[in-house]
Amino acid sequence: MQHATPLAWLGLVVLTVVYGSAFMLTKLAVQELYPVTVTTGRIAIAATLLLIVAFVRGESFGFLHKAWPLIIALAIFGNCLPFYLISWGQQTVDSGMAGILMAVMPLATIVMAHFFVPGDRLNRFQVLGFLSGFAGILILLGPAAMAGFESTTHTFLSMLSILGGALCYAINTILAKHLPKESLLAIAASVLLVSTLIMLPAWFTSGAQVPLQLISVESLAVLLLGLFPTALAILIYFAVVASAGPAFLSQINYLVPVWALLIGILLLGEPFSLHAMLALLVILSGIAIARQVPPSIARL
Repeated sequence: MQHATPLAWLGLVVLTVVYGSAFMLTKLAVQELYPVTVTTGRIAIAATLLLIVAFVRGESFGFLHKAWPLIIALAIFGNCLPFYLISWGQQTVDSGMAGILMAVMPLATIVMAHFFVPGDRLNRFQVLGFLSGFAGILILLGPAAMAGFESTTHTFLSMLSILGGALCYAINTILAKHLPKESLLAIAASVLLVSTLIMLPAWFTSGAQVPLQLISVESLAVLLLGLFPTALAILIYFAVVASAGPAFLSQINYLVPVWALLIGILLLGEPFSLHAMLALLVILSGIAIARQVPPSIARL
């Protein structure tokens, strides 16, 4: 596992806040807008912003003729599929619950990194920390999950949809490790441009074109989704993966559920229970354990 610098930790904190808040913004947006509209809107806004910045800075896109298969894969698994699946699921699932469901991502990421990323091998501290973090997620998820399973089939499918988005992010994290040694800004702009080109035909053929009020809560939510969890976050995301590795970044999914739950409670009035505090302590303990260095490595 790569050594995480203080800058990588700062990136982890910023991504926690940005990604955790995205669930609240998505919940606000899908109250009146179709999921495909929310997905296309946030991607197009982010692509426009990053392309402008990239051209102003004179970024080169010459790498595209060799890296286009990877760029397309990153667009699909990092933007198009997860954004849509999460937006669709949040039509009936609270923002806090959506954030919690996304915590399944490190399960897939750490295992995938062990097999597909050289040097990212599981050690006993990571296993113990992961089990502790997962136990905290179960504490947080349990009551709400049971309530969801006992309700309508549509709610159950919505939860599965969000879990599908989490799996897409896990795949994207591994793919991002193979990024070419090029400008992260140019790569991010390219990924978002391809994502926009994929989503626009889907949006036009979906029948989801409805009159959009430029001044509304939903429009503002889509704008903020495009600017922060998409445009800003994608740059930080690639930078952290490149410097600290996907296994390190996967720990964000122990923190995002807590932030998503808290902001949902404070700003959207979503339900709260005392067991959430116990879950928070267990999750943070798991992260601390996972960051321990095995004695055999420490002596090297």
